[in-house]
Amino acid sequence: MPHPSAPVIAVVGAGFSGVMTALNLLRRSPEAKVILFERRVPVGLGAAYATHNPRHRLNVRAGNMSAWPDRPGHFVEWLQARGLGLGAADFATRADYGRYLQSQVAEIAEGPAGAGRLVVAPDAVVGIEPGGDGWRLTSAMGRAFDVHAVALALGNPPPARPPGIDEGFAASDAYVPDPWRWDARQLGPGPVLLIGAGLTMVDVALSLDDAQPGRPILALSRRGLAPLEHDGAPPAQPLAPPPGDLSPLRALAWLKATAADHGWRTAIDAVRPATRALWSGWSASQRQAFLRHARPFWEIHRHRLAPEVARRIAALRATGQLVIAAGKIRDLAPQPDGLALCRWRGRGERATYVARAAAVINCTGPTGDIVTSDDPLILDLVRRGLARPDGLRLGFDVDAADRLRDVSGASHPTLFAVGPATRGAHWEITAVPDIRGQAAAVAEAILGALGGRAPAV
Repeated sequence: MPHPSAPVIAVVGAGFSGVMTALNLLRRSPEAKVILFERRVPVGLGAAYATHNPRHRLNVRAGNMSAWPDRPGHFVEWLQARGLGLGAADFATRADYGRYLQSQVAEIAEGPAGAGRLVVAPDAVVGIEPGGDGWRLTSAMGRAFDVHAVALALGNPPPARPPGIDEGFAASDAYVPDPWRWDARQLGPGPVLLIGAGLTMVDVALSLDDAQPGRPILALSRRGLAPLEHDGAPPAQPLAPPPGDLSPLRALAWLKATAADHGWRTAIDAVRPATRALWSGWSASQRQAFLRHARPFWEIHRHRLAPEVARRIAALRATGQLVIAAGKIRDLAPQPDGLALCRWRGRGERATYVARAAAVINCTGPTGDIVTSDDPLILDLVRRGLARPDGLRLGFDVDAADRLRDVSGASHPTLFAVGPATRGAHWEITAVPDIRGQAAAVAEAILGALGGRAPAV
């Protein structure tokens, strides 16, 4: 679909995946114009990097956090140029990483090569339909935008309501459905119950302790598994990854053998380059078995804590301020005194425990099932038949080039998704080292489809 005039491309969402897709488009094409939609400002931060808490650290070493796949040392160079005293093996703050991304926007979009070609629209997209020789987007403000291609970079959706929370409690003031949107000043005195024990729980627990040191916290999840810690510098020479055609059982055997020889951290890191090939080679039933049985254990080993963060969480647990328990909520109900009463059953037990909490915060992590989404844009895409869920309900069904498949299974050459919404196709697509390569590839595919492909500069 060649365009004699400059192609106009919409990128919906301005977290890491959206910003890097937009910047790769500008970097690869001297003519393309990009409209970057984001209802929350400033762009480039998203939920992950909008924090101003210096205790919130990246979970990946700085040496692997470059935004550019062809410039592996770029983030470390940026840190050192600002005198922040961090090297490749260190863990930067998430706030500094947000500033790094914003600096990339300024450097490219405001520089001589990209000036005037990036428009940031502080608005939400609520509808997409075919129009003209591309797509017509409708915004929440009622404006219409005609573009030639669309990249959906919707980021992580909010968590689903956990079992045990009924409509009545979900509507009460005691329940916080979004772990990134709460104010400690609005929480009454008393313990807090966190549902979930992963990375989101860690962030919320640290923020609660910063806001009110000593506040008791109970983190409850089905297995009670918490993220593990990075330990020491990575090996100078990484191990070779396993073959990409291993079945889940053979991959597990490889992991166990490699961990026995080199340690589990080195073994897990060695799998990373092969993760996409392994996942794509598994059948639907094999993927389902992994999600059902191995996913929680993979998550705590794969997505680890910076040592500074791990030490602080360990200290909270050592004093009993933070308790992480394995169990299942039976019911939650608000009480006349303003506290919530939670009855929960311990994992593998018949006993029922009771906990009282001033607030209950959902930290279960993002849900990917677009069928249950309340996002107006996702609802519109599904209603029009332009999108469908992947077979595992982890996000959108996309083809090998990350183009959305419609209700019939056909993919359109100029409607793409990037980031966590493509987890069903790639599995590991939530961290910077995974998304940066995808953003560059999607940008190139878009330009190729529009006849505006240009070499990277």
